[in-house]
Amino acid sequence: MEQVTIFGRASCGFCTRARQLCEINDLPYRYVDIVEEGISKEDLSNTIGKPVHTVPQIFVGQEHVGGFDHFSEYLQRAGSTTN
Repeated sequence: MEQVTIFGRASCGFCTRARQLCEINDLPYRYVDIVEEGISKEDLSNTIGKPVHTVPQIFVGQEHVGGFDHFSEYLQRAGSTTN
């Protein structure tokens, strides 16, 4: 699987769970803390092309998958997840 990129915040439980899913499934990932990096939800909205109201926002390669629930479903379809 291509590298997973997770845009999130340290205080976000779903962001932590997304990272854990990557670790459990031995997926290469990069975590970007939007607060530390000065990235706003508006910046993410411009990148994704639709409004962003929550984090995490997760990409697999260049494909925007969505939030944690969408990522979990994506991994289930790909056949590589344990909940």
